[in-house]
Amino acid sequence: MTVQIGLIGAGNISGTHARACSSLPDVRVAAVYAPTREHAARLAAEVGAATCDSIEALLAHRPLDMVAIGSPSGCHADHGIAAARAGLHVLVEKPIDITVERADKLIAAAADCGVTLGVIFQDRFKPDVQRLKAIVDEGRLGSPILASARVKWYRPAEYYSGSAWRGTRALDGGGALINQAIHTVDLLVWLFGPVRCVYGNVKTRLHPIEVEDTAVAVLEFASGALGTIEATTAAFPGYARRLELTGSNGTAILDGDALVAVDLRDGSASAGLKEDVGPQKAPENAASPVVSDVSAHRAVFEDFIRAMRTGGRPCCDGAEARRSVEVIEAIYRASATGSPVTLSR
Repeated sequence: MTVQIGLIGAGNISGTHARACSSLPDVRVAAVYAPTREHAARLAAEVGAATCDSIEALLAHRPLDMVAIGSPSGCHADHGIAAARAGLHVLVEKPIDITVERADKLIAAAADCGVTLGVIFQDRFKPDVQRLKAIVDEGRLGSPILASARVKWYRPAEYYSGSAWRGTRALDGGGALINQAIHTVDLLVWLFGPVRCVYGNVKTRLHPIEVEDTAVAVLEFASGALGTIEATTAAFPGYARRLELTGSNGTAILDGDALVAVDLRDGSASAGLKEDVGPQKAPENAASPVVSDVSAHRAVFEDFIRAMRTGGRPCCDGAEARRSVEVIEAIYRASATGSPVTLSR
């Protein structure tokens, strides 16, 4: 049976969702809604879908099985709750929303309505990220000691000035941390486990926006391991994300999307991996929000539809997605108060 999807939003990321869906068998984009009807009509025409004039019309459209939410981050919970109450399964673009409080409301609504909730963190599905996950889960790195994450990306002035919501506190919730680096924060907690305490400092150094374009933080994980995060959208021309994980048995390094080194005490060092020859060529997202390769997004939709059909759990459900928002919210609070912040759970 064909899965019928409604798209909420018609911007760059909803276009990515549409292309990912269109590449899957037995999946169809049935309807599109966006506040600007012209944008919705354009995207709907590309995929042969109906254009809806209101979110209520989209949620009432039939047949419809699920929604993919690509609206501004601060609208995610509201749109997801409305969809859940309409009996539709909910797949939402990262972040789940801009605060833990709002995330919890969406998680509760999905549970109350008996619908599947998933959040799009496509990096989890990239081949070398999955290889790194297996190395950590198998205990090959040993006990966690240190994590280092760098997201030194660049966004030009028009990225913010051309948007009504990017860089705003009300709808973006923050800047470089919650919009760009959240993918890497998600990987940190997915790979190294829960965070117990954070120290942080965020600043606006280049762009005329309400929120940070530069951030640094120190993390203490529940395991006792330490971690650092550097994040910016002011590092011209934009560089590949880098994640280094050290355990008692060795170190693994992810540069961009490539696992470039796995150096272990037991001698299984970097077998079959690309040589660690320094920073790799920056992927397109380091300098632009455009996504040309939708394979990882396609894998997210495949995983979510499997969970939806079987009643199982998607790779990143609401509770999983909540963790990165909780860490980032704590970093913002630590920066505002000048004191470390202990996470609630």
